[in-house]
Amino acid sequence: MVRVGIVGLGFMGRMHYRCWKASPDATITAICEANHKALEAATQAPKGNVGGAADHIDLTGIAVYSDLNELLASGTVDALSITLPTFLHPDTTVHALKAGVHVLCEKPMALNTAECDRMVAAADESGKILQIGHCIRFWPEYVVARDLIQSGAYGKPIAATFRRFSSQPNWSPDNWFADEDRSGGQPLDLHIHDSDYVHYLFGMPESVSSTADVPLSYISTQYHYPAGPAVVAESTWRMTPSFGFEMSFNIVLERAAIIFDVTRTPSFRVCPSDGPAFTPEIPPGDGYTREIAHFVRAVNGEPVEPVVTARDSRETIRLVLAEKQSAREGRRVSL
Repeated sequence: MVRVGIVGLGFMGRMHYRCWKASPDATITAICEANHKALEAATQAPKGNVGGAADHIDLTGIAVYSDLNELLASGTVDALSITLPTFLHPDTTVHALKAGVHVLCEKPMALNTAECDRMVAAADESGKILQIGHCIRFWPEYVVARDLIQSGAYGKPIAATFRRFSSQPNWSPDNWFADEDRSGGQPLDLHIHDSDYVHYLFGMPESVSSTADVPLSYISTQYHYPAGPAVVAESTWRMTPSFGFEMSFNIVLERAAIIFDVTRTPSFRVCPSDGPAFTPEIPPGDGYTREIAHFVRAVNGEPVEPVVTARDSRETIRLVLAEKQSAREGRRVSL
C-alpha cells in the first residue's frame, strides 16, 4: 500500500484526491496546504474548467501540514502528488526527491528547461520516480487513437488538428494563472496538453510556426515534419464562461479518420474509407485515474511501459517555449 501525500489542495489537488481515494493500492496519509482558505473550501464545490475534482474533502484520519519540511520529516509518505502553482514545482519536487520520496508532479513540469534539468538530476541522484502529470497521454480516447495509428491498420497519418478551448481560469485565490511569470501563460498551462500529445504521437517536430494574440491567451501552432504529417494545434482561454470546455482532435490517415470531440455524441469515432463509422472499445477511467494507477505500479516496482518520462516532459517544455518564441517573433523556430 503506497502512502501518499498531496501538496496543494487547489483544483488539481482535489482532482488528485479523488483519484487517490479510488485507488485500491494507495492511501492518503497527509495533505500539505499553507493557505487556510483552501482548507476551509475543502467541503465546498470545486472550481475549475473540467469536471472530476472531489466535491468534498474528508480530512478524517489524514494528517494536515502547512509546512512541507514537517510532512517529509514525519516519515508517513512514500510518494507525493505535487499540485502547486507551476513556479513552485521545481523546488518542491527537488526537495521531496532528496528526502527519498517518489513524486508525481502536475504539468507543466517547470517554466524553463534549466529547472526541468534540475528536477531530472534530482530524480537520477535519488533513485526515486519522477512522473509529470501529462494526463492526455493516459486519456482513453487519446490512447486508443495512438494505438490505432501505431498499428498501421489504416495506413500512415496524413494530417491532424487539435483544439482545446476554455474560459480564463480565475478560480485560484490570487489568480496566479494570469501571471505569466508564475504559470507560463496559456501556452504552458493549457496548450501544452496538445503540444505534449503531438510530441508523444509524432515525435519532436523539426520546427514550429505559431500565431497568437498579444497576451498569448490564444495560440495556433503548425508543427513541421519534413516527411509529414501536417499538424496544427490551437488553444485559447478567450472563450466565455457559458461556452464550457472543448478538447477535440481530427486525425486523418490514409484509409480512415479518427475523430474526438467532448462536445459531441458520440464523442469518439473511427471513420474508415471502406465502411461505416464506429466507436472502438474505450478503456475505463479518465486520464487522471489512469496516470495515478501507472505511477502506483511504478512505485510498487512493477514493470510498466514508459508512457511519460521526466526527460520527455522536459522536451515538451522546450517545444512549447519554441512555440511562444515563434508567436512573439513572428517567425519559424527550429528545434
